[in-house]
Amino acid sequence: MIPIIAAPSVISAASGLAGASAGSATPQPGHFLSFVSDALQGVSAQQSSAASAEAGYAAGVPGATLGKALVASDRAEVAWNATVAVRNEVVSAYQAVMNMQF
Repeated sequence: MIPIIAAPSVISAASGLAGASAGSATPQPGHFLSFVSDALQGVSAQQSSAASAEAGYAAGVPGATLGKALVASDRAEVAWNATVAVRNEVVSAYQAVMNMQF
């Protein structure tokens, strides 16, 4: 199962990150790490939600439908793909900085 980050929450968190650093003279060193941690926890929550929706449908829990399970699974997959894309961009930026000649 693959977790998903909701796009509006990522955008609002990113704009909050930009606004916080623009308004203060010194950036908060732990702010980025807490942003990443919150994002990963959101992905994990989406994966857990999808797993419970799928298990509920498989067990025949009243109110659990195939549609709900599929939507939860798709949300988890999108969140996971977004997380991997961000990780790839961070690695690419790191490699670009490390390859710079001074």
